Amino acid sequence: MYQLTIEPLGTTIEVEDNQTLLDAALRQGIYLPHACGHGMCGSCKVDVADGEVDHGAANPFALMDVEREEGKTLACCATLLSDATIEADIEEDPDAESIPVEDFSGVVQESTDLTPTIKRLRLKLDRPMQFQAGQYVQLTIPGLEGTRAFSIANPPQEVNDTAVIELHVRRVPGGQGTAWLHDELKTGDEVQLSGPYGRFFVRKSADMPMIFMAGGSGLSSPRSMILDLLAEGCQQSITLVYGQRSLEELYDHDEFLALAEAHPNFTYVPALSDEPAESGWQGLRGFVHEAASAHFTNGFAGHKAYLCGPPPMIEAGIGALMQGRLFERDIYTERFLSAADAQQARSPLFKRV
Repeated sequence: MYQLTIEPLGTTIEVEDNQTLLDAALRQGIYLPHACGHGMCGSCKVDVADGEVDHGAANPFALMDVEREEGKTLACCATLLSDATIEADIEEDPDAESIPVEDFSGVVQESTDLTPTIKRLRLKLDRPMQFQAGQYVQLTIPGLEGTRAFSIANPPQEVNDTAVIELHVRRVPGGQGTAWLHDELKTGDEVQLSGPYGRFFVRKSADMPMIFMAGGSGLSSPRSMILDLLAEGCQQSITLVYGQRSLEELYDHDEFLALAEAHPNFTYVPALSDEPAESGWQGLRGFVHEAASAHFTNGFAGHKAYLCGPPPMIEAGIGALMQGRLFERDIYTERFLSAADAQQARSPLFKRV
């Protein structure tokens, strides 16, 4: 076991043998910036100011040889070879809760098809999990290396009362993990997971109108966040713009229609990008960013925006928001990354989004 000092916090923690720097920090409630968690994207890059590390399975494109020589490493892969000090780009946020990551056991309470490609899993945990709406868990898949990340789709109030978390799992073509969850996992089976993870949460202290933009199973985080806000009696304007390809893929539609009916401050804007013209769909057609621009005819200034879904949707959404006079400081994103997505470099123009 070694000692790791994290600057600029000045905090020292213990790190087990073969434990990554990222895992050790998260389990002490210390957030280090990260994304893919598998050494592919470079988001968790830190400077090793003192001590020795093993870089582990860091992808050479995410951590280049010259960066290794300069003393940089990826926190999600690196393990300690001695006591060490790292310098990380940590932004303090008044709305962020410091919740240590823990391990949980769960039993499958429900496994139902929401759409032809998305399954709802409800897992009864061995104890309630504390988390902020918008965070995610890491599931262990038998026989596969590593874990798979899934956002929690129900609000903290429900999880605190029932110890049940809800996940929305999209079948990824060729994905062994999602195939197992769709085809093999059954009601009553036990699963292992850890959490909570992530830095995607509502900046409630800003007390500003909110726009949520979601695509596909990316609805899970906004669903948790919106249900949390409404349960707390939020009076600010909340708008959900949700996109799917077709009506058969549009899930929880009736729930959001009912919420909009019950809460005058909540507006639901569904859009379908590939629905047959003769289907009788009366809602908007097109992509999420197009639907958002069509709905907010006067632009987006004065809002906080939260985007969740696949990278192309996120990038298009950011572009539309910025064209509509909303800028980086008010845009927050959660990208649903596949292994291929993780290898795509993020735009250097944006530090956070």
